[in-house]
Amino acid sequence: MLPGFFIFLSFRVYRRDYFCFMTTEQLYEVFKKHPSVQTDTRKLKAGDIFFALKGEHFNGNAFAKQAIDAGAAYAVIDENKYDIPGRTLSVENVLVTLQQLALYHRRRFSVPVIAITGSNGKTTTKELIHAVLATTFKTYTTEGNLNNHIGVPLTLLKVKADAEMIVVEMGANHQKEIASYCSYALPTHGLITNCGKAHLEGFGNVEGVKKGKGELFDHLRNHKGTAFVMWDYDYLREMSNGIPTIIKYGTADADVEGAVIANGPYLEMQIKKGADLRNIKTQLVGGYNSANVLAAVAVGKHFGVDDEKINSAIENYQPSNSRSQLIKKGNNTIIMDAYNANPGSMKLAIENFSKQNAAKKILLLGAMAELGKESLKEHEAIIDLIAKTKWNEVALVGGDFLKINHPYHKFENSIEAKEWMKRQNFENTHMLIKGSRSMQMEKVLD
Repeated sequence: MLPGFFIFLSFRVYRRDYFCFMTTEQLYEVFKKHPSVQTDTRKLKAGDIFFALKGEHFNGNAFAKQAIDAGAAYAVIDENKYDIPGRTLSVENVLVTLQQLALYHRRRFSVPVIAITGSNGKTTTKELIHAVLATTFKTYTTEGNLNNHIGVPLTLLKVKADAEMIVVEMGANHQKEIASYCSYALPTHGLITNCGKAHLEGFGNVEGVKKGKGELFDHLRNHKGTAFVMWDYDYLREMSNGIPTIIKYGTADADVEGAVIANGPYLEMQIKKGADLRNIKTQLVGGYNSANVLAAVAVGKHFGVDDEKINSAIENYQPSNSRSQLIKKGNNTIIMDAYNANPGSMKLAIENFSKQNAAKKILLLGAMAELGKESLKEHEAIIDLIAKTKWNEVALVGGDFLKINHPYHKFENSIEAKEWMKRQNFENTHMLIKGSRSMQMEKVLD
């Protein structure tokens, strides 16, 4: 056989003496019989198709036999030496094949696909929108925050034939990433929560963030899609120019308008225009979640969801996974917002907490990651912000917080902060715990 010449054969007649690759169409026929995909042998169920992905420190091909032994119907591999005749399906590149299979599957559906990206609030907005749409439609959505080059195709491949709505979260830390997701998710609708100082290491600056996140709006503009736009943000207005259909939400001059009526500590909102929702009592902590609520209302109204169902869905949504959670521990009240952090979300959380009515307040803040050359400057700005309010205690943990001279407690990691917490025996105290995922600030409560 000539080098580089590929023969496309069914896996049923696979030969070991040369490496032949399956087409996406052939693989999809297998997928229809075994419509469950897994990339982690620890989570594998009998009958799954195992995709042997590679990473910086692992080679999924080496786990193909383990997956088959654990009950996988087939393993998709891209290294011939791991072939198991009749049980492995050979492709040129497992990751690319996973994404191509997701695109092939996506094209089987003509339902709305709503893509959500942004610097802050993506997951909460996605969960609220899913909750609202699920009251009326069979809705599939991203599980947790599986919003990257692996999570997006896995989300699409979980969609079943009964789908009426698909909601896909898209995360990104560099240019062209959102564009790549759009190339196989093919969103018909989209929403950018905001663009702030997140992942500056990859994006370079806020303009780079706007360009990267704006790839979603570029897709909608080029494919005659619909955008839901937070109309309070001038830059989102500008970024959405040229999109054929724009649904506006915000505090004024929008299709759906709302206002915060209480924030102590749970957020309560009133919708003044676009829906008859006079008092939405959420279980979200922080007025900064108002934009997320408005987005969910706007999406629900656009798709004809009843006002009462919108209200019920938003009020019954409970945040999880250390996102804006209110936790009672003894007689202490804790705002746990430790899933992630960037300068924008950190600033909003601190300002919101400073306005809470409480006699004793302490801050436990972990460092912010992926800020590149701006990191030290942004951590200094957070310390300056902290200094504007009187706190009972402030503990700053890890990263660039360790490089700055400040009058607050300084700890290498969350374990040290936890030991300090234990020694304080805090009573009747309100605490804000926040930091980037890498800091694992939730451990201070272990």
